[in-house]
Formats: sequence, structure tokens, C-alpha cells
Amino acid sequence: MKGKAIIVSAPSGAGKTTIVRHLMDRGLDLAFSVSATTRPMRASERDGHDYWFLSEEEFKRRIAANDFVEWEEVYPGRFYGTLREEVSRIQQAGRHPIFDVDVEGGLNLKRVFGESALALFIAPPSLKALEQRLNARGTETPESLAKRVGKAEQELAYAPRFDRTVVNDDLIGACAEAEALVREFLAR
Repeated sequence: MKGKAIIVSAPSGAGKTTIVRHLMDRGLDLAFSVSATTRPMRASERDGHDYWFLSEEEFKRRIAANDFVEWEEVYPGRFYGTLREEVSRIQQAGRHPIFDVDVEGGLNLKRVFGESALALFIAPPSLKALEQRLNARGTETPESLAKRVGKAEQELAYAPRFDRTVVNDDLIGACAEAEALVREFLAR
């Protein structure tokens, strides 16, 4: 993969999507890389904008065709991945892809892009704060909330494997810190 890339990863609910949206609005020549997934589309989402929503069969067919830069099965039957054509589309437009991906996906992308990527880990101030944020979304059952918080606890151990960690205890400050890191990286 050529060009520079920005990878933003975090446990679910830590604020990575909000920070990615902030970075996209800052005139940094970034373009959002739309991930593919087999999870069901939420009412507020659009295919090709939030995710490429694929059936499990289609996702597996595209794995076999080597259509993914990286992919993983996050939960049984729940796949996520980065399509090569997405990255190519962005690079051909002369822009830098920005990825909003889970922790494993972020580390996979960092392996692919190497020194050409800045991998940011967005950390919640605490697991309790993360649980409250997820609960406030109103999209989780008690079981799915417990699963996400348990996964987040494991994912926090991955933070040292990223280039930089931004603690999102104050959204405005976290956005400003992430922006400063990205500006510095792209200026190199």
C-alpha cells in the first residue's frame, strides 16, 4: 500500500468515530475508508456510507478472492474487513485513507502500512465510563453490553502496540490531541 494512512482504533464506545469525524472536517486531505461487515444495518446507517453490508457468504467469497487488505471474525459469524478497492479509490484520488476500526483491525492495518501509517488508540478514561457511554446509546441488551465491556477490557491491553494513545476523558481535548498528532505525522 502506498501513501500515508491514519488508523483510529478503540474499544466500542470510546469515541473513535466522533474523533474520526472531527479529523475528516479539519482540511487534512483525509478520506474515510468504508469497512465491510456482516453485522445487520442499524436504522440510522446507509450501505456504502457507514459500512458495506455483506452477507456472510459474500464476505467469505471475497476473502477467498483476496479482496481484503485485512479482515477478521470479531464475533462468531460477525466479520469486519477493509476492502482493497476502498483503499485504492482513496489513494487514486490523491488522499490519505482514514480507518475507523476495532483494535485487531487497527493492528492488522498497521502491519500492512508499516511506517506509512499513524495508528492511534483511543482509550476511555475508565471501563466504568465506557460502560455508561455504551448504555447511553440504547442499542445494547444487558448481554451485549456485558460482552462489549469484557472485550473492551481485553482490548485496552493492546494500547501499547499502537503508535500513540489518546485518552478520551474530554472530547474537545481528545479531538485536539488527535488532530495535532495527525498534522505532525502528515507533515513529515
